[in-house]
Amino acid sequence: MYRMTLSNIPEERFDKLRNEISDYENIKDRIFTGIEDYEKILYQKKKILKYLNATEEDYNNYHWQIKNRFTSAEGISKIIDLSETDLKYINEVASKYRFAVSPYYLSLIDPQNSDCAIKKQAIPAVEELNDLGELDPMDEKGTAIHDIITRRYPDRLIIKITNVCGMFCRFCQRRRHIGETDKVVPRAKIQTAIEYVRENREIRDVLITGGDAFLVSDEMIEWMLKELRAIPHVEIIRFGTRTPVTLPQRITKNLVDILKKYHPIFVNTHFNHPREITPESKIACEMLADAGIPLGNQMVLLNGVNNDKYVVRKLNLKLLTIRVKPYYIFHPKTVKGTSHFWVKIEEGLEIMESLRGRTSGLAIPTYIINGPKGLGKTPIMPNYLLCLGKDKASFRNWQGEYFEVENFGADA
Repeated sequence: MYRMTLSNIPEERFDKLRNEISDYENIKDRIFTGIEDYEKILYQKKKILKYLNATEEDYNNYHWQIKNRFTSAEGISKIIDLSETDLKYINEVASKYRFAVSPYYLSLIDPQNSDCAIKKQAIPAVEELNDLGELDPMDEKGTAIHDIITRRYPDRLIIKITNVCGMFCRFCQRRRHIGETDKVVPRAKIQTAIEYVRENREIRDVLITGGDAFLVSDEMIEWMLKELRAIPHVEIIRFGTRTPVTLPQRITKNLVDILKKYHPIFVNTHFNHPREITPESKIACEMLADAGIPLGNQMVLLNGVNNDKYVVRKLNLKLLTIRVKPYYIFHPKTVKGTSHFWVKIEEGLEIMESLRGRTSGLAIPTYIINGPKGLGKTPIMPNYLLCLGKDKASFRNWQGEYFEVENFGADA
């Protein structure tokens, strides 16, 4: 067998590189994606189909998924084991904060893992009754225009079109909008928002969100896109959606065909854990990518879910294999009822430190702290610049090695 040798580079150099990721290599196979643990997910799916007296055709229909979301502790107890105490607390929390879980997302819960990251995101916990935090820590109300617009930046804004979600995440920053019934914003109110965009020529980027932006009708989505594309200064239209994660059945051929008529369209989705990467979510993301739609992922850093450097690395690497670019890691917001998910900033910085150099830049998102009261997204990262002088700058690299570079401009 032919073996290439590099006589000028000592083998110790490559051994050192291998050792940099040996810890991850040793543990990665114990962090399951939904694809790797799909047999268990299929078993749960069969239980759900039997309980709901449903067919495979039903299950693959997103309208059926929405109509049959689990909204009671008693229903969930038919699929995963819940103690009497669990039932009591879920009902107590549900009387204060609405919850709903799509049959699909419920199937992802590992019934043999009491610490399951999917369960923590989907099922109410007694800690939600804690009153720490605020209902609107980002002061979206204070930066709202015409009720459904949030504007914090010079050239872009958000239009919130619905409160409907495939699953109401227990850490949701907009839980104050969930209410008790599903609502889509009336077309007349959305038209007012579009007119605001039309009248303000500096707006070049519009983000459509909710709730979940894809949980309005195809007709509504096409109407909005047609209206926005008729505005000459609107260059980019983005959708914020968690449907590829919680309701991948929503990504239909008809929806994709609509979206690709109005390029450039961007979609940001919201995977928080490798177990959410399933054959179904893979198909949904690839359908969007095949239509020329760039996909980004906005992970929220959550205690007990993904505040682990190995979990985040596996998530980001596997996202790339389904053509989703890790875009942001959001530090958790101090929303009332979510304090059990909060983490310290040091944990996020440690995760960012563990990624740099140990995987490709494609797998490294930006770590974001949202300034309170609408002060906006602020990126933070480990400090690699140690000193910046007039003629020289000092740095450390990802391995902690020190180096200097000359700091001269063209007019030096």
